[in-house]
Amino acid sequence: MALDELKSALPDYAKDLKLNLGSVIGNSDLPQQQLWGTVLACAIASRSPIVLRELEPEARANLSADAYTAAKSAAAVMAMNNVFYRTRHLLSDPEYGTLRAGLRMNVIGNPGVEKTDFELWSLAVSAINGCGQCLDSHEQVLRKAGVERDVIQEAFKIASVIQAVGTTLDAEAVLAG
Repeated sequence: MALDELKSALPDYAKDLKLNLGSVIGNSDLPQQQLWGTVLACAIASRSPIVLRELEPEARANLSADAYTAAKSAAAVMAMNNVFYRTRHLLSDPEYGTLRAGLRMNVIGNPGVEKTDFELWSLAVSAINGCGQCLDSHEQVLRKAGVERDVIQEAFKIASVIQAVGTTLDAEAVLAG
């Protein structure tokens, strides 16, 4: 199992990550589609080849073809949106917020899966990419759809652990280099 491979690859100093990885993926209360879509979108967003290589096959096995594509789409569109909206927010000139974005993001309106699943994946990717405006936007959509805070938190817990595992394993690969 890929999850076990990742856990065994973590160094002793990252024991907490090993435990957390097993917990957020192995013991999640999220439905399989929400869980594995979040895992795949976050593995892509983490930019860690090791994490993506290990988690993608299990995500593919646990997702329908449509959900697999939608999770990848969430990672792709949020990679763009997180940079754009984070930058607009960080610039001191508020006039940028009045300009039309002019970027295509049709997949958000028609993701091919339940809207709440796609929103959850987009929120998790936004957590990795550090875009507060996108986090607020996706959280509000999820809350209006009746998604509870503990479900939303589960998504960004997965994001935080996958990001940390990727950072740790990629650093170890370089240091062993």
